[in-house]
Amino acid sequence: MTITQATARPDAAATDWVPACRVDDLEPSWGEAVLLRMRQIAVFLLSPREVYAVAHEDPAADGAPVMARGIVGSRGDRPTVASPLHKEVYDLGTGECFSDPALALRTFRTRIVGGFIEIELEAE
Repeated sequence: MTITQATARPDAAATDWVPACRVDDLEPSWGEAVLLRMRQIAVFLLSPREVYAVAHEDPAADGAPVMARGIVGSRGDRPTVASPLHKEVYDLGTGECFSDPALALRTFRTRIVGGFIEIELEAE
């Protein structure tokens, strides 16, 4: 088992690891949207062992579901995604917005197990 992204959980609520897709289903440096437990999540494969998951809704565009279509890049060694609508740049690991500190993108922990990407979500 490989955990590829680890950001702190916002609280101590119970969580589950939910299968999202196969690693082979994703193109490197491109996002894809997945629907897990009625929540849209944007998943980004940066390398075979580096996967990030963020809320698919753009915080600067009234929640428009577009983040999977964002432009992947980096700021130094920090992987980023730029909103396809207003071009705000977010840290994929922390959700911090570089261009507007008042904005933040929800992030989710990810891991790869047996060739599948799993995302940590609140338990049902």
